[in-house]
Amino acid sequence: MNDVDIAVVGGGIIGCLVAREITDRDPHCRVALLDRDVVAGGASRRSAGLHFPRGGTERVRRMSAHSQAVYAQLAQDDPTLPIHALTMHMLTADADRVERTYLPSAEPERVGQVPGDLIAVPQGTGVWTGRGCQYADVGALTEALARRLRRRLALREAIRVTAVDAGPSGVSLGLSTGGVLNASRAVIAPGPWIADPAWEPLVKPLGARVKKIVALHVDQEPGEDDGVTVFEDEDAFLLPLRHRGHWLYSYTCQEWDVDPDGLAQGLSAKDLTEAVESLRRYAPSLAGRTTAGRVFCDAYSPTREPLVRTLDDGGRIVFAGAANGSGYRLAPAIAAETADLLHIPSSRRNAA
Repeated sequence: MNDVDIAVVGGGIIGCLVAREITDRDPHCRVALLDRDVVAGGASRRSAGLHFPRGGTERVRRMSAHSQAVYAQLAQDDPTLPIHALTMHMLTADADRVERTYLPSAEPERVGQVPGDLIAVPQGTGVWTGRGCQYADVGALTEALARRLRRRLALREAIRVTAVDAGPSGVSLGLSTGGVLNASRAVIAPGPWIADPAWEPLVKPLGARVKKIVALHVDQEPGEDDGVTVFEDEDAFLLPLRHRGHWLYSYTCQEWDVDPDGLAQGLSAKDLTEAVESLRRYAPSLAGRTTAGRVFCDAYSPTREPLVRTLDDGGRIVFAGAANGSGYRLAPAIAAETADLLHIPSSRRNAA
């Protein structure tokens, strides 16, 4: 007999929600959740944690709607979770873009300006307001989910998976401790660590690449009523991180094929210059208040839709990720698609 029914590799927000989805649907399923570090120690710890109800394709819009409903239920069931509702404004010069990408539930409405005096709306750019936006302290939320999962499964932190081998009766995972974990099936949810030698040969045909993500920390205290502003044409946003006492400006960095283990050098002069120039176009009064930030990366798929795929001929190994910088926003839907691919019926769901 195998040690567990399903092994989930990766203890970020996606891996934890995959494990939660599986054990919600089948409380008797024997699950192990493994991470090379502590839970939420990687990309989830550095995530901006912004959710807004939009998507560039029909599938991503469905995933966004599903995830929004899951997070709303989590927040309702436990108001102490670090999930915070926000007002939202969207800026774009393309008047049809908001209708194309945002869900009807967002109820987008064109308005004259963004409240307050932080945002300088460029000439020819329209402003919309919408509903359904929230942000989370993703690291703290992931830890809270993991705390609840401990009573349902085997949580193994600081255990690196060194090999993944599929056989006729299951999947063997080599471990950094020298042992082997045998599972009937395995889920690989590695975040940006798609090139880890243990699974790179399996994942490489998916065509995912790792892109650097840069965000500035703006040294100004957000007000209680401040909301997020999404700059659609720039693919950027200005987010009030009230729990940290500053604003965060995320812009699109175009540095590809980076190594997540090689980003410890921090914010470069080039990163800072590009980000400040981008911020200055929309919030010039804040550009001089940015001397720090955060740098990490994420896996991006060729289609810019998350990848939930089997990796072996027997369908025993499933990849879940490449969320294109939207790991938090789409994690519940990725988890649901993963459980479906593992043939765990949703009718057996027994949510905690």
